[in-house]
Amino acid sequence: MSVAPFHLAIPVYDLKAARHFYGEVFGCAEGRSSAHWVDFDFFGHQLVIHEAPKMAYQEAAHSNPVDGHDVPVPHFGVVLDWPDWERLAARLRERETAFVIEPYVRFQGQVGEQATMFLLDPCGNALEFKAFKDIGQLFAK
Repeated sequence: MSVAPFHLAIPVYDLKAARHFYGEVFGCAEGRSSAHWVDFDFFGHQLVIHEAPKMAYQEAAHSNPVDGHDVPVPHFGVVLDWPDWERLAARLRERETAFVIEPYVRFQGQVGEQATMFLLDPCGNALEFKAFKDIGQLFAK
C-alpha cells in the first residue's frame, strides 16, 4: 500500500513545551520554523505545531467508549508497523510518558485486532498510535 504523506497543523499554546515533546520525546526531526510555528517529520508526514490560544477541547476532551476504554475525541496519530509500534511504546515508557490509555492490544481475536495507545501532548492534543498484525484488516468490517 502506497500512502501519500499527510499535512496536519495543530494548535499549541506552549510552543516550547510542544517543540520539546515532538522533537525530544518522539524524536521527530524538525524542519522549517518561525517564532510561532514548527514543522516536524512525524513518521514521514508533515506535522506543524502552531502557537494559538488554548482551545476548549484542550482543557477537557470529550470521549467515546471503545473496547472498554474512554477514547479521547478529537485525536490523531499514525498506524505503524508492529515492531515500530513496540519501539515507540518502549520509548514513551522510558520517558515516563503519562498515557490516557496504556499500550495494549484491543479487539483480541476479532477482525481488526490492533495494538493501540493514547496520550496527550503538553497542550492537550490527543494522539493515538496503533499497529495491526494484519494490515489488511485496517478497514475490515
